[in-house]
Amino acid sequence: MVRTLMSESGVRQVQRRTVVLLSVAQVFAGLGTGATVSIGSILAVELSGSAAWAGAVATVMTLGAALAALPLASLADRRGRRIGQVLGLAAALLGAVLIMLSVVTGQFVLLVLGAAGIGVGTAASLQARFAAVDLADPEHRGRSLSAVVWAVTVGAVAGPNLIQPGAAVGLALGLPPIAGPFVISAAGLVLATALLFVGLRPDPLLLARELAARHNGVQPEATPVTQTPAGPAPTRPRGSLFRGVRAIRGSGAAVLALAAIVGAHAIMVGVMSMTPLHLQELVAGPVASHAGHAASGDVLVIIGFTISLHIAGMFALSPVMGWLTDKVGRMETIMIGFVTLITAVFVAGLGQTSTVAVAVGLVLLGMGWSAATISGSTLLAESVGQESRVVVQGVSDMFMGVAGAVGGATSGLVLSWAGYLGLNMLGGVVGIAVLVAAFLTRMARRRKSVAG
Repeated sequence: MVRTLMSESGVRQVQRRTVVLLSVAQVFAGLGTGATVSIGSILAVELSGSAAWAGAVATVMTLGAALAALPLASLADRRGRRIGQVLGLAAALLGAVLIMLSVVTGQFVLLVLGAAGIGVGTAASLQARFAAVDLADPEHRGRSLSAVVWAVTVGAVAGPNLIQPGAAVGLALGLPPIAGPFVISAAGLVLATALLFVGLRPDPLLLARELAARHNGVQPEATPVTQTPAGPAPTRPRGSLFRGVRAIRGSGAAVLALAAIVGAHAIMVGVMSMTPLHLQELVAGPVASHAGHAASGDVLVIIGFTISLHIAGMFALSPVMGWLTDKVGRMETIMIGFVTLITAVFVAGLGQTSTVAVAVGLVLLGMGWSAATISGSTLLAESVGQESRVVVQGVSDMFMGVAGAVGGATSGLVLSWAGYLGLNMLGGVVGIAVLVAAFLTRMARRRKSVAG
């Protein structure tokens, strides 16, 4: 076997290059998700002919990400980060092409299949955060991870605002204007896939395992680097749904953490996925919104800008939410997150006739999701043993995705039955339930601490 010797400074150089590559790729990949989130519900209603299917795209995207998370992680475990990232983004590229074809042909099933492909790409993008810390020094892991999260923000916020330029691209190519944004999305995904396929060498996960193998054996003067780990690598825990659930059930704090992650995601996806359709009806009127490819001009600009603000609320303040989690406390930040979520749905729901109020509500929705998810994930990791942590993280990601899928699936039905106000109030009920549970858990822990 051919080996290459790499010094510690060389490893640090690989780490810096890895973070830059992942960050740039995330910017391009985020364009696909942003466009799909912005106009997916509109396309679903257009192609299906029923408002009851408005949540189909968000549902399939979220469910696709949930179902793809463990297979992509397993693939990365066997073959490295590069192959998992490339295949996930390639699936998203295929999804963008299928969505374009759905608009051209009017086939709803192609829209659904395309949304599933975008969902697989979302799962790969989420795992890019972990690829950024495979080689990071312990004191720099947060910085490396946050760099990739910020890159997600840039791409995802830019995506919805490419709707109007995309419409011009679509017209120039002889496509319906609403198909144009997905042309730009596909181009971004091509660049992201090619960038990681060519540039993510050596693979950060495989190199990290080489380092672990070296530290477990005789220390050489330089680090051996191969694409296949040499020697006995550390034993890696294999995922198990039942094992993860058992670990969570054994800790009250872990149960609360999972409830916070799942509840916040369900509220966020349910309200966010229906907001573009509500804004279309609010600005263009219910008749125009069902007139076929009518979502253009000012309507698309308003929708794109609102979703951009929402996504910025989700990701741009993540360092602040991490600081609150460390300085104020895990439980306290979960409660802050759910107070913000409850405020968000009341602002958006009661202000449903105002585009400004809806936009403010969506920003608060993103901020509440960020606080609850970051603090909940931190609490979850701390509440289970080291031997179960990876499995529990996988279970959490899966449940989070399923919650988003359920939220997206039911939101269209709730919107058609109870309107935008009713949808937001249902989210408020879920938020209040988790907030009360967090408060009671915090009080119980305080009493236990005082008694001890």
